[in-house]
Amino acid sequence: MNASATGPLIGYARVSTQGQDLAQQRATLREAGCTRIFEEKVSGAKRDRPELVRLLDHLRAGDVVTVTRLDRLARSTRDLLDIAERIKEAGAGLRSLAEPWADTTTPAGRMVLTVFAGMADFERSLIVERTSTGRIAAKARGVRFGPRPALAAEQIAHARQLIETAGKPVAEVAHLLGVHRATLYRALEKHQ
Repeated sequence: MNASATGPLIGYARVSTQGQDLAQQRATLREAGCTRIFEEKVSGAKRDRPELVRLLDHLRAGDVVTVTRLDRLARSTRDLLDIAERIKEAGAGLRSLAEPWADTTTPAGRMVLTVFAGMADFERSLIVERTSTGRIAAKARGVRFGPRPALAAEQIAHARQLIETAGKPVAEVAHLLGVHRATLYRALEKHQ
């Protein structure tokens, strides 16, 4: 990160719905000294935020991305860290007016974001560990993962009997069971 990110302040304002107004954020950002403001009316939960993409592409070394609050910029801690990383790669800074600790143009702000990144990484590893432990426990209880088999064991046994004893063609038996013949072949092969 360029520690001297003291160039132009570039604002980003976002509201979640078309019915909301950007006027308050716009005024606050202009008052803070933003020379350009990227605005959009889109839910923060959406990945596709074209104005945010334009802002990130517009950044130059020394610029400072300024938001009224961090929740206007990011939808989660992970999203915030990803966006902050993109800003850092451009040699720019990030500043939130409502959260003064979130100012990567200062050493303290960079430290806070580094701590957040560590916590997010720790949280992600805990989630992976809990998910893995849960899957192992579920498998031990007999829970099957993945799509439900197209044919039950009884249907496969009946199909085998029709094919081997009654001499019915595989295609006819598959049609009778409502599956493709390749599905029936796989099921017969698997349950030999």
